Amino acid sequence: MMEVIVQSPFAEIAALLVLAAVVGFLGIILRQPLIVSFIAVGLIAGPSALDLVRSDEQISLLSELGIAVLLFLVGIKLDVKLIRSLGAVSLLTGLGQVAFTSVFGYLIGLALGLGHITSLYVAVALTFSSTIIIVKLLSDKREIDSLHGQIALGFLIVQDLVVVLAMIVLSAIGIGAADGGHGGGSVPMVLASGVAMVALVVVFVRYVANPLTERLAHAPELLVIFAIAMAAMFAAAGDIVGLGKEVGGLLAGVALASTPYRETIAARLAPLRDFLLLFFFIALGSALDLSLLGAHVSGAIVFSLFVLIGNPLIVLAIMGAMGYRKRTGFLAGLTVAQISEFSLIFVAMGVSLGHVQEDALGLVTMVGLVTIAASTYMITYSHQLYAVFEPLLGVFERKGTPREPSEAGAHREDGHKVIIFGLGRFGTAIGLRLQKRGIKVLGVDFNPLAIRRWRELGLETEFGDATDPEFVAELPLARAEWIVSTVPLHPTGLSHEDTRTTLIQLTRTSGFRGRVAVASHHPKDTEELFASGADMVLEPFQDAADRAVDLLCGAPEEERTEIPSIETEEKQAS
Repeated sequence: MMEVIVQSPFAEIAALLVLAAVVGFLGIILRQPLIVSFIAVGLIAGPSALDLVRSDEQISLLSELGIAVLLFLVGIKLDVKLIRSLGAVSLLTGLGQVAFTSVFGYLIGLALGLGHITSLYVAVALTFSSTIIIVKLLSDKREIDSLHGQIALGFLIVQDLVVVLAMIVLSAIGIGAADGGHGGGSVPMVLASGVAMVALVVVFVRYVANPLTERLAHAPELLVIFAIAMAAMFAAAGDIVGLGKEVGGLLAGVALASTPYRETIAARLAPLRDFLLLFFFIALGSALDLSLLGAHVSGAIVFSLFVLIGNPLIVLAIMGAMGYRKRTGFLAGLTVAQISEFSLIFVAMGVSLGHVQEDALGLVTMVGLVTIAASTYMITYSHQLYAVFEPLLGVFERKGTPREPSEAGAHREDGHKVIIFGLGRFGTAIGLRLQKRGIKVLGVDFNPLAIRRWRELGLETEFGDATDPEFVAELPLARAEWIVSTVPLHPTGLSHEDTRTTLIQLTRTSGFRGRVAVASHHPKDTEELFASGADMVLEPFQDAADRAVDLLCGAPEEERTEIPSIETEEKQAS
């Protein structure tokens, strides 16, 4: 049976899909992150187990296309103004993490008895963090649009660029060699190519993007094909000039981010992204040779702890020094607590050139397995981890946190009657109507775009997380009569924390004596929320139906309140 499968690429892909479905289903039953399940599929299908993966070129092609589409979808919803404001922290954090990991990784390698060249290879390999895995996890948790998600994306891009340039420099001085998949050339050539690609994007956005997509939108299927072609073309161009597929795919998304059809494109490409990324994880798992893992167990443990603990700490320290809150730094720091698939490629390149021995590849492979698996859980349960370590993190926060996009303390004594958590369409509609009735409202959200919209509408806001005990305790709860939560519940299969019940508990323990109203879309949730201490449960569909019946029965119509949409809402609506 196995021989029949491996003789046909189609049968091989079919077997891999069945295996992924079975292992993924078992992972969901065991409440394991889907990424861990997919990497396990690669290990099971790889040479160390079933040895199913024979069509390496086809799987690699699907994997690379998935990477291009993933970064394209990130680029298409980037907020340029927000990226500008986060440029400094992204640059300093990215460079700081690369420098810290390289220097101390090299010293740890020497302390463990590795040679100078081997230590250098391992240290450089440890600077890679997997942008693909991190973006996927943050997207699943709906945190890619949060402040820490945007900062993490920024310094990961900086890190990728620095690593590419480092590989070129190592190649030039004869210590390493640039991998064929990442192009090649001198540092000035790569920089010039990057500037040229950015200039091309600017010209495309200004003169071509809108009229072209408007014509293509008459045939939606053609618009989707064009978007995929853009992602693949820019990714290929980035790869050829040495910037990498990730940067190329990101620029392709930015090129279409200003068009009115970006939400439609993003919604239609999301399922394709998830399908193609399956092959990325299969390729990653099947490339790991488990027979090489036993040579440096103790060294792998030391390096894994260094990556899992040291990398987040340096990010936390840099962001704290720049004036960000310890919570933001902690959540962003967890995203660099792993090494990347390119770490294995880099060391394998050194093996092929004769610079290092195969046991070095085994060492980095084990570090990769440990850190990718562990950091997946760390990012998945980041808020629970913060609650555990929060008492120890005070040293990483400056007084006043001047860089947070909020006006901390500005509204503490204003006597707000209602505090609304969740500034989406429903929360914003409630806030505007309360304001029209002369009721002072304070809005709270963890999405910088939602915060900006409220401020543009003339409403007062605080940037923060409803599950952060310290933040909730600092809110002006004493004079508030109502706490209203319109935060949506997004079950992802990764974690099962209900922000609404957490908020009820935190406000009560912080001394709030008023009433709490929460939004619910399911009857079962309504019963549980009342049991958790909610005084009122808002059911948008039921309430809208009641209002519709009133209008049909002759109730006077009220003036409509227009609410400008933000990117994440437009994507969901499409």
